[in-house]
Amino acid sequence: MHYFFVTPDQVRDGCCLITGQDVNHIRNVLRMRPGEQVGIRDGISRNYICTLEKIGEEEILARIVSEEEGGSELPARLWLFQGLPKGDKMDWIIQKAVELGVCGIVPMATRRSVVRLDQKKAEAKVRRWNAVSESAAKQSGRMIVPKVCQAVSFSQACAMVQKMDVGLIPYELADGMEEARELFDRIQPGMEAGILIGPEGGFDVEEVEEAKQAGICPISLGRRILRTETAGMAALSILMFHLEGRKS
Repeated sequence: MHYFFVTPDQVRDGCCLITGQDVNHIRNVLRMRPGEQVGIRDGISRNYICTLEKIGEEEILARIVSEEEGGSELPARLWLFQGLPKGDKMDWIIQKAVELGVCGIVPMATRRSVVRLDQKKAEAKVRRWNAVSESAAKQSGRMIVPKVCQAVSFSQACAMVQKMDVGLIPYELADGMEEARELFDRIQPGMEAGILIGPEGGFDVEEVEEAKQAGICPISLGRRILRTETAGMAALSILMFHLEGRKS
């Protein structure tokens, strides 16, 4: 079954109203017809099984057959602050982070970031990255589409994480795993946590110190040095296992 997202105000009178790019996808790519069923999520907590009723050029009306409370989201809000990587690695990182349950992704410019985004390029990239997030959310059965934000500086990222319950910064020179285990265990249902991941080349020592001043804790992810596209996934996988199925 194909799944699509709507906003809560598009659910009314026993129907879901599908608009935007999904209309073209349903009409012209999937070539679906009235009477076929789709899954629709409201981006908050409800999951609907619907029958396509009217397929127009700009909107599609789908009648609700059944609905249920969603249960695919983690009980804690996890934010990935990703140092801007080279090439198209960000697409892969976003896709896998969404599959692992992240609630939002913030691209981050650091001292060792090779990539530099000007305003025009940044806007186009963020649009693309949000499309990648939406596609991954549909594929993985998420109840929400995690937002990919505009890129921020490292200092701005630290300020954002400082407001959260727990902040972690994986760093190859951090102490052993025991402290990391304690910090992962500190993240409980209902909390909000930020994970800062460096680009190729890792974090500068002064950046790690700045993070520590903001209350963000350096942690080790093991004895091996992980690539930028691997480190975040390792941390998110640990937290998914730690939080999955627990109640907030």
